[in-house]
Amino acid sequence: MKRREFSVQLTGLALGLAARAAAHAQPAPVEGQQYQRLSTPLQPTLPPGKKVEVVEFFSYACPHCFRFEPVLEAWVKTLPPDVYFRPVPVGFVAGRTWVPKVFYALEEIGQREAVHRKLFNAIHVQQLPMISEAEAVKFLVSVGVDGAKLSDALKSFAVNTKVSRANTLLSGYKVNSVPMIGVNGRYVAEGAVEGSHERALPVFNYLINRARQGA
Repeated sequence: MKRREFSVQLTGLALGLAARAAAHAQPAPVEGQQYQRLSTPLQPTLPPGKKVEVVEFFSYACPHCFRFEPVLEAWVKTLPPDVYFRPVPVGFVAGRTWVPKVFYALEEIGQREAVHRKLFNAIHVQQLPMISEAEAVKFLVSVGVDGAKLSDALKSFAVNTKVSRANTLLSGYKVNSVPMIGVNGRYVAEGAVEGSHERALPVFNYLINRARQGA
């Protein structure tokens, strides 16, 4: 093969790769459309070694949160080591005001992760009403949670404090629907873009990168 022919082929290959990359490239999310910037930034809660906080606002009673959960769970596993993720429950969905208190009580006794998906499934698959705290507790005991420990945690100062802090965070991020994602006390984005939870993930990644850069 002559040098000129080889050079032409390389140029063609480079152009082809560039075109393919451009076809797959996504435009940057637009402020005011795919995400909002908070007018009053919040102070993120970061453990040692973490640089960016990601908060998911959700409710067990929310059908969108239920569908979002497996997508979110897979995404969280891909987050860089310097990103701190935490779910924050809300109590304004479908009359389930018990959600924040029960969530933090389960966390207090080390049972939150074990029953997280079970609570979602109970409401959205088994169609259990679970309107009251008592109904939620009854269900949790039926799946193995220690009722006495849960009851004590529900009345504890620690749980009430966590619920109060969650409500403050909810107000600071101006959350009025779920699922919502807050990033580093600066940005908030909905858990779906054009009806797709998967399409929201690049927005979250974009905001994480902006937060890491101090933007």
